[in-house]
Amino acid sequence: MIRLVVIALVVVVAWILLVKLIKVLKSANVDWTGVTTIIGFIALAFWLRHITGMG
Repeated sequence: MIRLVVIALVVVVAWILLVKLIKVLKSANVDWTGVTTIIGFIALAFWLRHITGMG
């Protein structure tokens, strides 16, 4: 039960931070090509680590 409460609190905090981040990013001038490239490389690294078990 305590684990469920902790997970729920983490989800709520993450959601609040995500909403604040989206508000900040909408008002900023961001190079979305660079951001998506970085996110893609990070996702690829995690996927390759999952598949190969190395890293």
